[in-house]
Amino acid sequence: MGGQFKLEGKIAIVTGASRGIGESIARSFAEHGAKVVLTARKQETLEKVALSIREAGGEAIAIACHTGKLEMITALYEAVMEKYGRVDVLVNNAATNPYFGPALHISESAYDKTFQVNTKGYFFMAQKAASIMVEQNGGSIVNVASIAGLQSVPMQAVYGMSKAAVILMTRALARELGSANVRCNAICPGLTETKFAKVLIETEAIYEMALTSIPANRHAQPGEIAGAALYLASDAASYTTGAVLTVDGGHTT
Repeated sequence: MGGQFKLEGKIAIVTGASRGIGESIARSFAEHGAKVVLTARKQETLEKVALSIREAGGEAIAIACHTGKLEMITALYEAVMEKYGRVDVLVNNAATNPYFGPALHISESAYDKTFQVNTKGYFFMAQKAASIMVEQNGGSIVNVASIAGLQSVPMQAVYGMSKAAVILMTRALARELGSANVRCNAICPGLTETKFAKVLIETEAIYEMALTSIPANRHAQPGEIAGAALYLASDAASYTTGAVLTVDGGHTT
């Protein structure tokens, strides 16, 4: 836990923390000294992760929150501020992808749900965090976007659109908040072994096609994304803001 990568005493909120990339990021932050606030929609699942982190010697609490709903975002921050009085790190990771298929066939409800969680939720979570961070003169916001926000991905047009918006939001906030010592950066994971991407990995034809465009010739594990988040959250990245860090095995090269 030494060096610039330590998060000793920092208060970190991680959304979508009940599994996958979010869970790995939360565990990594706790291992490096952060007091981690885990959030996702289901309290029971979150509690299991929080308990596991505490049993390993870390500090973690669980607060259920649907980040697509502003009233729940407000309640989350009120609870965090009441307990800790500050927010040092926000990782926007909770996302959804309710539709996989041609853009011409997506329903309005699937479109709205995608943007509600992936874009609106990210923005208002960041807005609340940034307001606190500006007052305390420092903080780091890390948005988990996707390589689908950098280039078109078959059958994921609207998901990609939502993640492209996250990337531009990241850059806009970095410009606006830089003078207040608040950094905002994005991570763009490639194909990663999560429940979210399970169908892509387990469908042989799709997976084999995906591997042809990944120089590393494999998919990522969630922990490999967590390392990038740790860097961006920590003082090791003190002069890094507005960056878009691809962690994709070379896919976008």
